[in-house]
Amino acid sequence: MNDMTTTSTTALRPPVVLEDDSPVGIPRTRHVARAFADSLNPAPAPETAETLALVVSELATNALRHGGGHYTLHISATTDAVKVAVSDLNPAPPRERTPDLNDGTGGFGWHMIRRLTGDVTITPGPGQGKTIHARLER
Repeated sequence: MNDMTTTSTTALRPPVVLEDDSPVGIPRTRHVARAFADSLNPAPAPETAETLALVVSELATNALRHGGGHYTLHISATTDAVKVAVSDLNPAPPRERTPDLNDGTGGFGWHMIRRLTGDVTITPGPGQGKTIHARLER
């Protein structure tokens, strides 16, 4: 008698890397994140794809506003998670601010990123800057 083992395979796709230094590129980051999620097999739940787009948008916006005006976005996937890394030029870690409900000066992004992702870490580099890594379960 033969023993047969069935394994599930998931097609992983190559990571996406995007660099930008302009606020007009933020909508593109959302589009790239959604397209990346949609291309996965199996695709994550629609809510996960939207959360990914929001997290990517907030990280890129924060990098532009507080991180030196330039960022590199890296999106990859494993069988369990979608991983986002955004590098900027500022070595200072993000700081929580009280959200501004009246004057529109922000303060919401870092709270959202930490709340929506399963894991957030900050590492030094590249160069003098930092990279923020976020993980979303598939």
